[in-house]
Amino acid sequence: MTRFLPLLFILLWSSAFVSGQFIVQSASPFTALSFRFFIVAICFLLFSFYFKEKILINLNLIFQLSITGILFHGFYLGGVFYSYSVGLSATLSALIVGLQPVLTNILSGPILKERVTKIQWFGILFGLTGTILVIGYDIGTTIPILGVISSIIALLGATIATIWQKKITDNITLSVNNFYQALAATIFLLIVTFFSESPLITFDNRFIISMGWQIIMVSFGAYAILMYLIKTGTASKTSNLFFLVPPCTAIMSFFVLGEELFLIDLIGLLICAFGVFIATRK
Repeated sequence: MTRFLPLLFILLWSSAFVSGQFIVQSASPFTALSFRFFIVAICFLLFSFYFKEKILINLNLIFQLSITGILFHGFYLGGVFYSYSVGLSATLSALIVGLQPVLTNILSGPILKERVTKIQWFGILFGLTGTILVIGYDIGTTIPILGVISSIIALLGATIATIWQKKITDNITLSVNNFYQALAATIFLLIVTFFSESPLITFDNRFIISMGWQIIMVSFGAYAILMYLIKTGTASKTSNLFFLVPPCTAIMSFFVLGEELFLIDLIGLLICAFGVFIATRK
C-alpha cells in the first residue's frame, strides 16, 4: 500500500498548483494562505486531542517544527501564490519549483551526509531534462519578473525545509507535527499580510471549492504523505519526486485551466518518470 504513496503525493501536490490559480481570483494570496493554515492548525489540534496525543512538547522541538512550517507554508506556498497573483502560469511556476530536487541533492550530501550515487545523478539529469521539455522553448514574452522571483523564493523555501525536516529526529506524531507547522505558518503569513496587501476574501463557490480541496486533499493528504516520505526515506530521494510535479501540473492545467499542451510535453513526462524511477530506486 505504501508504495503507492509517492504517486498519490505527486497527483495531490500537482493539483495544488491548479486550484491555487482559482483561489487567487477570489482572494489576495497571503490572506488566503493565512485563512487556510488557521483552519488546518485548528483541525490538527482537534485530531491531537481526539487521539490523546502529547501536544505540549519541548520548546526546542516547537522551534524546529515552526521553522519547517514557515519555510514550507510561508516561503514555499507564499511564493507560489504570489506568483499567481502577478500573472505567472501554474505550469511555469511548477517548473521553477520543480528544480528543487537538484538543490536538495546538492545540499543533502554535505549537510545530511547522505550519499548521492552516480546512477541517482543520472536520474536527476533525466528528470531535469524532462521538466524543461514539458514547458518547451516558447514560454511567452510577457513573463512577470516578480512572479519568477517569488517562485525562486518558493524553490529555496521548499529545498531548505526538506533538509531541515529530515534533521528533526524526535519521534513526534504527524498531527502534532503539522499542528505546530500550521500554527507558525499562520502567524508568519498574517504578519506578511499586514505589511504587504489589503486583506480580501470573496467566499464564492470558486473559492470555497478550491480552498476546501487544498485544506482537505493537500494540507491533510499530500503534506502528511510528504512528511512521512521524508521521515522514512532520504531527503534526496524524496525530493526527486518533485520532478514529476511540473509535467503533471501541465497536464492538469491543460484540462482544467485551458493552458496549452503539446506532444513534446508528453515526451517530457515520460523522460521525467524514467528519471524519477532511476533516482529513487533502492
